[in-house]
Amino acid sequence: MAGRSTVTSHRPAGGVSGARPVLPDPVLARRHWVDARGRVGVKVFTGTLCADVRLGAVRSLKEKRSTIRPIVAEIQRRFSVSVAETGYHDLYRRAEIGVAVVSGEARQCRDVLDAVERLLASRPEIEILDVRRQLFSADD
Repeated sequence: MAGRSTVTSHRPAGGVSGARPVLPDPVLARRHWVDARGRVGVKVFTGTLCADVRLGAVRSLKEKRSTIRPIVAEIQRRFSVSVAETGYHDLYRRAEIGVAVVSGEARQCRDVLDAVERLLASRPEIEILDVRRQLFSADD
């Protein structure tokens, strides 16, 4: 199936081919899938967040960088996610901050993105204008 990476097929003792692999641990069974050919894959979820923000008392692109850079660094340090300034590079009072997180559970992606949004909302030097989120799975 498209979009799914494959893991080497497991063969049961005795070398009987065509048998489906056995996932002994129920936790592993929730996080893995087995296709019709017996290939085992891992469930992967990717969450993205794009925050459109307006900066307060900023009068130049240099001041914008000195405001945005610590915010991006703090998000990356606290949540171990990929984060960057992704838009409005030529406007000094606007910025777009993009965040991406990968996890084996959709709930974990949502929790991390919620925490990132709360952190952005707590910063007094920026005003959140818009937030867009997306959650993708390996099946999409």
